[in-house]
Amino acid sequence: MADAKPAETPTESHDEERRRRQLVGTVVSNKMDKTCVVQVTRRYRHPKYKKYVNERTRFKAHDENNVAQIGDKVAIVESRPMSRDKRWRLQTVLEKAEEV
Repeated sequence: MADAKPAETPTESHDEERRRRQLVGTVVSNKMDKTCVVQVTRRYRHPKYKKYVNERTRFKAHDENNVAQIGDKVAIVESRPMSRDKRWRLQTVLEKAEEV
């Protein structure tokens, strides 16, 4: 019993069980207050036709400080439901869009 590990605290074990999904996408709309729409593109190979397919999904993300602009590359993280459609939170702006 001398080789036994010390017991983990409840918060440490809970954090490991509850890994939140993270996605990277592009902001396509920021017209709503404290909300931005992020388009995430996923590329996969079709199982039957063996062709590579781009699948686009749009997520509404909570943007507390309205920092995201259209065209920005952002990271979003899964969170608790904030409204009917909003279940993601803006984590960071990875790359700002070029201004024209």
